[in-house]
Amino acid sequence: MKKKLLTIIFVLNLIISNTFAVEPDVFVQSTVNRASKLLSENISKEKKIEELKLIAKDTVDIKGIGFYTLGTVRKNLSDTDKTKYSELFEEYFLKSFSSRLAEYTNPEIDVFAKEKINKNYTIVNSTLKATNERPEIKIDWRIYTKNPNKPLIRDLIIEGLSLARTQKEEFASVLNSNNGDINALFKTLKEFSNQ
Repeated sequence: MKKKLLTIIFVLNLIISNTFAVEPDVFVQSTVNRASKLLSENISKEKKIEELKLIAKDTVDIKGIGFYTLGTVRKNLSDTDKTKYSELFEEYFLKSFSSRLAEYTNPEIDVFAKEKINKNYTIVNSTLKATNERPEIKIDWRIYTKNPNKPLIRDLIIEGLSLARTQKEEFASVLNSNNGDINALFKTLKEFSNQ
């Protein structure tokens, strides 16, 4: 009887988890709404930055972006260097992301379409509404959907420019001008995070 009950519970969990797969466009809109609500709150910029970091940790595939931005260099790294890079990149990414976003007071983003590329990726289309200070901006979100219950942001394409690809080019430039020495990139990431 106990075994039968456990089987029923397992099957129900499976059905429930599959029923509540998060659609990528809904995920993007809810993430944007979370950030927008936070940015409109009357709290210090420092507090906003800390809260934005928590949102990013929850919704962005920081590790995946980090290894993508390393390019083919990652294949030659030791496990120790990979771990060190992941830690440094996360600090770098969170600081860069949160300090830029904290400048916005109330960004209004409308999600209007999505295109499933394959079972692992969906592109979600949105626009950042125009204000007196800036024009309307087109933002496409590359959403990693390997786990449909936990979609993650892998890239933002702003007016056709991929932020992940831009980051990859910047890191490649640092490595190329230092004979491919990963320690030079570690140094650059540390310096940015410690500013």
